[in-house]
Amino acid sequence: MNTMKNLTIIFILIIATSCNQKQPDISKILAQGTWVDLTWDFEESTVYWPTNVPFKHDTVFFGINDNGYFYSSFKYSAEEHGGTHFDAPLHFAQGGRSIEQINVDELTGAAIVVDVTAKSAQNPDYLVTIDDFILWEKANGQIPEQSIILLNTGFGKYWQDHLQYTGTLKSGVEGVEELHFPGLDPEAANWLVSERKIKAVGIDTPSIDFGQSKDFRTHRCLCSNNITAYENIANLEKLPAKGAYIVAAPMKIKGGSGSPLRLLAWVPTLAE
Repeated sequence: MNTMKNLTIIFILIIATSCNQKQPDISKILAQGTWVDLTWDFEESTVYWPTNVPFKHDTVFFGINDNGYFYSSFKYSAEEHGGTHFDAPLHFAQGGRSIEQINVDELTGAAIVVDVTAKSAQNPDYLVTIDDFILWEKANGQIPEQSIILLNTGFGKYWQDHLQYTGTLKSGVEGVEELHFPGLDPEAANWLVSERKIKAVGIDTPSIDFGQSKDFRTHRCLCSNNITAYENIANLEKLPAKGAYIVAAPMKIKGGSGSPLRLLAWVPTLAE
C-alpha cells in the first residue's frame, strides 16, 4: 500500500465538495489515527539561542478577585526563534515573506521522517546529507513533491539537558562559539528544493544549520526558495518514516521572521 499517496487522498476527500457524492465523515477518518504533539512546553528553561533573551512567564493575577470569583491572567515575553518554533522566509531572505504572509496550505501536509540518530550519536556535528535521503528513498520510494521533511537526529532526548542538547551552558557570543548539534547539509537542502520540490523542513535541534555553522547556508537556501522550517521539534521518534500528516500552527505575527509553534502530527493507525 502506498501510504503517502493514500494519506493525501484522504485529506483531499475531507475538503472536497461534490453534489453527486456523500461527504465523508471527517470524525470517522480521523478516528483511524492518533495525534502526536511535536511541541515542547514553553517555560523559563526552554532552549533559546545563547544571544537571545530567554522565555519569561509572569503572573498578572491569580486567585479570588474583589468580586469573589476565581480569575487568572499571565503575561509572557519571548524572542521569535526559541523553543519549538517556526521560521518564515524573511528570517534569512531579504524581502522574504513574513509569518502572516504564509499561505494556510503551506502549514499542513504529508511528512516523511529521516532517521539519522545512529550517525548523530557518533558525531554531534553531523550534517544530514543527500545520501541519507537516497537511503530513505531506497526503503520507502521517492520523496513526493510538497512533502514536509522531518529530520530525527535523536537529540530530542536531550531536551532537559541543555549541555547535551546544545553543547554549551554559556550565553552570549561565547555560548554561540560552543554550540554543537546536528543540522542539514546545505547541499542536501539545495537538492531537496531543486530535485524534490519540498514544502518545509523540520528538525529536533535548535537549528536546521548545525551548531558550528558560521554562514547559515542551509537557512539561506531554504528561505531564499520560500521554504519554511520548524526547529526544536519534540517526539519525532513517535512518527513513522512515512504516513504522518503535519499541522503547523505558528503565532500569526505580522512582519515576523518566526514565532512560537504548536506542531502536531496525525498518524494513521495503519501507517507503514
